[in-house]
Amino acid sequence: MRTRRSLLTALGAVAGAAVLGLTGCAPPNPSAGAETLVVAGYGGSFETALRESVIPEFEKTCSCKITYIPGSSTDSIAKLKAQQASPQIDVALLDDGPQAQAVEAGLLAPLDTRVVPVDQVVDVARLPGDVGVGFGMTATGIAYQPEWFAQRGIPAPTRWMDLADPRLKGSLVLPSITNTYGVGLLVGSAIANGGSEHNIQPGFAAARKIADNAVTFDTTADVSNYFLQGQAAASVWGLSRVSTLAEKNFPVRFVYPEEGAIALVATANVVNKAPHGELAQKFVAYLLDRKVQGAIAKATYDGPTVKGVPVDPEVSGKVVGPDEIDRLRKLDWKAINAQRSAWTDQWNKQVEVR
Repeated sequence: MRTRRSLLTALGAVAGAAVLGLTGCAPPNPSAGAETLVVAGYGGSFETALRESVIPEFEKTCSCKITYIPGSSTDSIAKLKAQQASPQIDVALLDDGPQAQAVEAGLLAPLDTRVVPVDQVVDVARLPGDVGVGFGMTATGIAYQPEWFAQRGIPAPTRWMDLADPRLKGSLVLPSITNTYGVGLLVGSAIANGGSEHNIQPGFAAARKIADNAVTFDTTADVSNYFLQGQAAASVWGLSRVSTLAEKNFPVRFVYPEEGAIALVATANVVNKAPHGELAQKFVAYLLDRKVQGAIAKATYDGPTVKGVPVDPEVSGKVVGPDEIDRLRKLDWKAINAQRSAWTDQWNKQVEVR
């Protein structure tokens, strides 16, 4: 299997060839003063991929500099709010749930569709009013350890409510409602029982049953250590996270629940009144280049959002592919965020306090 570093090298190789045609950036002009584009986005392996490959190639082709500020979506939005009167960040990479909050707060600007090819992305990654666009895709579903289930003669989970099986008592690590995976668990449970984000009470009733099997609730959105230390036999987690853990040869698998997995979209956004708005639009467009899309999938396990981008056989099954993407449930984040405070209060009283 190719190493992560070699994947990053491959990403850099295709990025350089892609930038000029997609963004319209001029060749470098050493005599010109270089603009500095400020990008706030994800840390960890995604930050590594951008810093080692994507960013240098974009800088070279557009004769610019990029300052990258790593942090969670919540952290990035807090910075945008603090700077709203005088923005210092140009591009924000955000999960779709927090992104909808940022839109409501007026922190993000519509994309220039003459520059950013939003019409080329799949429906689940197209955002209302083209304020931002999905550039990476994963799914929220069920992660489980096959050996644990096999040793106990318990069938592998295939549905959301399989997590309520009493034989799993004390073996689940569930996400807290404070992170996106927790929202996925609640809405997924609602869908499995005739509800939705617009009719959430069936989800709470189901989540209470599933929570009976929980040993703890995680607030970090990273349950790797629980699996590695044998505390978790199953969880509600993201495909890209599962694929990253499986890369370390840990026996963990991802299941798309039969009732539907939840789409989790990484979005690229131009900040409202960004200091370098034109360059910001070009950087967002760059992330949608077909070759860059395919290479990012290899490096980060975020599946392509641009129509027709093939998934390399090397990462097939590790990223959301064309066969799965149309079956993902796209959430109404505007409706969810309007109810989020009430949901959190009810969750803390009825689900997480056992």
